[in-house]
Amino acid sequence: MFIDETTLKIQSGKGGNGLVAFRHEKYMEKGGPSGGNGGNGGSIIFIAKTNENTLLPLRYKKKISAEDGENGKIKNMTGKSGEDMIINVPIGTQIFNNKTGDLIADLIEKDEPRIILKGGRGGRGNAMFANSRNKAPKFAEPGESGKELEIRLELKVLADAGLVGFPSVGKSTIISVISECKPKIAAYHFTTLQPNLGMVLVPDDKSFVCADLPGLIEGASEGLGLGFQFLKHVERTKVIVHVLDGSKEEGSLFKDYESIRNELKIYDENILKKGELIVINKSDSFNFESNVNKFITEYKNTYKIEPNFLKISAMNKIGLNEMIYKIADLIDQEKDKIIVPDNLDSVVEYNFAPDSDKGFEVSKDYENLVYVVSGPKIEELLRTFNENSQESVFRFARKLKQLGVEDELKSIGCQNGDLVRIGKIQFEFTD
Repeated sequence: MFIDETTLKIQSGKGGNGLVAFRHEKYMEKGGPSGGNGGNGGSIIFIAKTNENTLLPLRYKKKISAEDGENGKIKNMTGKSGEDMIINVPIGTQIFNNKTGDLIADLIEKDEPRIILKGGRGGRGNAMFANSRNKAPKFAEPGESGKELEIRLELKVLADAGLVGFPSVGKSTIISVISECKPKIAAYHFTTLQPNLGMVLVPDDKSFVCADLPGLIEGASEGLGLGFQFLKHVERTKVIVHVLDGSKEEGSLFKDYESIRNELKIYDENILKKGELIVINKSDSFNFESNVNKFITEYKNTYKIEPNFLKISAMNKIGLNEMIYKIADLIDQEKDKIIVPDNLDSVVEYNFAPDSDKGFEVSKDYENLVYVVSGPKIEELLRTFNENSQESVFRFARKLKQLGVEDELKSIGCQNGDLVRIGKIQFEFTD
């Protein structure tokens, strides 16, 4: 089953806690601190693979988590780091923050690992805090919590050439005879319900990836028919191969051609800037030549140039070699053009960076008459705070002053005796 969109929650591993320990060896009384650091938590890593072609394996997963790091050990031994969680997805997969809509990653490079959520850092053991003034610290850091994120995965097929056109014009037949791809083929609309990819080998040792994309109908850009399920895959292709049914008994090939181009333009007008080859299929049909002549006349009257077109019969394998060469040449001409969406410039590196350079903010809760200190650096500092350890309390106060929290409080009017709240801690301010 082809699945090209799904959502799930991911969580990186928690870092292991640092250990408070002291050496207890024979003949070495008060041997000093020996608590080891906690191991780092595992990260969530996505890798684009050529042998993946659907997001189905992730469709029914509600949450994927990486392994937590182990706690620190005695004798300055660091705990084992948690295993990273590797998630393989098809090339062309985009990862979005499902709540904000931000594009986090666009996986268009084969085997390129992307860390989406970094594991929590392991806490430092008490041996790391020893110094000339405090040779036997009795506190250690807890491990950093893992990060959690709800993401949306969207697959946009990455192919060199995309076959577009109305349903039942012969796209599936074409890709089945020019590649090893074997799509389902039948004489009714929307036989193709998913993009089919095939590797096409050109006799002069060239090759390209061709995609048979689900058929369009008028109004697809508004979601009718297969709508966006089709259109989003066209964005990625370098070359558009527009397939028309030359056996039509009624109507105009040119009208069909313009109708499809209009849907592409409404969805994204940049698609029309791609290289294009018009392929008129079913050259062995009774009405073929008259339909082609009419198409050429209408095309020239509209665009004032000769159409870049080719006559073929996919069923009888007529004109296919020439078509393959023309597509390969077009791909060579388009190779320097960008094949990823313009919005790639808006990719957000999701690193949970602080919102401000200070890493904290101070506000006043007028209802409770208390000053509130919050922010990423404050949360990090709170993780190391142990209210039962006098050393930890002194260290906490010293760090707040170094961060500039004391000066910030005074700048907004905080005076001696005013209440200050940091996390669950509340105390009177003393200058």
